[in-house]
Amino acid sequence: MARYTGPSCRLCRRENMELFLKGERCYTDKCAIKRRNYPPGQHGQGRSKVSNYGVQLREKQKVRRIYGILEKQFRGYFQEADRLRGVTGENLLSLLERRLDNVVYRLGFAASRTEARILVRHNHFTVNGRKANIGSIQLRPGDVVELKEKSRKISCINESLEAVVRRGIPQWLDLDKDSYKGTVKTLPVREDVTMPIQEQLIVELYSK
Repeated sequence: MARYTGPSCRLCRRENMELFLKGERCYTDKCAIKRRNYPPGQHGQGRSKVSNYGVQLREKQKVRRIYGILEKQFRGYFQEADRLRGVTGENLLSLLERRLDNVVYRLGFAASRTEARILVRHNHFTVNGRKANIGSIQLRPGDVVELKEKSRKISCINESLEAVVRRGIPQWLDLDKDSYKGTVKTLPVREDVTMPIQEQLIVELYSK
């Protein structure tokens, strides 16, 4: 499976914002965007004019990197969002939010989406009592995500659950910490996406 294996902090600096790709580190003074708030590379501190296309491209790249998705899969999500009823940009964000790895992260079982994808891939979770080890599984209202009994002593998962208060749990999800279980209550709406995303720019980019 193709995936990005480079330094995560470089992506945050390139998008000039915190993407929270490294979990708790992003909340400390060690965060790269706080120490070097300019794009990476030898020309990172130079001035550059950005065209309308460049602004749209950066927005698309930012969302891709937030959710950890490569270009081909991201374009597939956009095409599916365009086929659905409603606003294409909001449909796109809803599809991305309902990925299993994102739900595991949003429920607080992992400190980052990358960590959540690893936990899912290593068979630590079930969906509606069934094996689920693919991060891109689309969840629906009523689906129950549960941490397996044998995985409930993993320190990083318990530490993440203790720190979930800082991030907060979106209204479309419900977490039962005692039973290590989360439920999808409703479909996510635009207001549930707290990251500063301008999805209309992505729609304009792919509509050319």
